[in-house]
Amino acid sequence: MEYTYRTSGTCSHQISFELDNGIVKNVHFMGGCDGNLKGIGAIVDGMKAEDVIERFSGIRCGFKSTSCPDQLARALREAIGNE
Repeated sequence: MEYTYRTSGTCSHQISFELDNGIVKNVHFMGGCDGNLKGIGAIVDGMKAEDVIERFSGIRCGFKSTSCPDQLARALREAIGNE
């Protein structure tokens, strides 16, 4: 199933991704640091959503209370809760 998540507190403003039986696929960030966010998308492609959440939750960007990886973890947690 495809999901779209509006981020908060980061340079990226939206994340789109698919979940297929708990497996993360096709992650795309809109806005933010293009190369780094493409790298994150490539790294998590094929991973279990729970593993991504565990690894990325709580990561901060500088003095911000969140980051793009943390926002992805939040998006996945929300998507899992809606399934």
